[in-house]
Amino acid sequence: MGGEWAHDYAQSEADAIFDKGAELGINLLDTAECYGDHLSERLIGDYLSRRDRSRWIIATKFGHRFNSFLNRTDDFSINGVREQLEESLKSLRIEAIDIYQFHSGTDALFQNQELWTMLAEQRRAGKIRHLGISILGKGSELQAREARQVGAEVLQVIYNRLDRRPEQAVFPHAEKNNLGILARVPLASGLLTGKFPRDTVFSKNDVRATFDAQKMQNDLAEVERLRHTEVPPGIPMGQWALAWCLKILWFLVLSQVARILLKWRPMLMRCAFSGRRVSNSP
Repeated sequence: MGGEWAHDYAQSEADAIFDKGAELGINLLDTAECYGDHLSERLIGDYLSRRDRSRWIIATKFGHRFNSFLNRTDDFSINGVREQLEESLKSLRIEAIDIYQFHSGTDALFQNQELWTMLAEQRRAGKIRHLGISILGKGSELQAREARQVGAEVLQVIYNRLDRRPEQAVFPHAEKNNLGILARVPLASGLLTGKFPRDTVFSKNDVRATFDAQKMQNDLAEVERLRHTEVPPGIPMGQWALAWCLKILWFLVLSQVARILLKWRPMLMRCAFSGRRVSNSP
């Protein structure tokens, strides 16, 4: 809702979208400081001021200053991020951000320990509940691997039926270190809705107009193939694409549960034979 997808949203439109999401059981809103100059955050904040804040998980990000359409300035400095945090809290009209994410920064910026020390202080102050890393589009196995070391608990990655790279570079670290996953662009920037033919030309005020033209053609061709080979008859393609992501992510959850059960298996067996109750206390 930051104004870079060929549409400027009115507050009434944002309200309708969020209300429909709530009706369908959605309870997480993910935004960023640079989706407009805190514009998306303000739309969410206005909405939250008239609804029950407690039913929503609010995630936003830091690291960039919005200048104009597709024009941003990186700012991962200590003072800069501290200012962004205060601006986000004000825009969102909340006292604490549930998930505050390092936003598409390089590995060099990520490895600034002073930044994470400051964020830990803000967390202790109650302004941040959890830290996350929104990994840049080209990926970063280093950030996925070292997330826990900087205090992050959530990884946000581009993941959808057209882009499965995180399965190799990110998910193993998430599983090993018990990290949450937020799938970014699960509909592949709308392509997996199946609404765009191969000859689609996006308008100049749409971020998709800046995507590599050949890759766009290849992706649209793949969408058409998937429509005929993987999407069940009668199922909307967008619905299928979201379900596909959830299926894979649930598999990760079940794998984690299975690993825990295997770890505890000897104790469970001993308790079963001795009749003792299982306890996780020393």
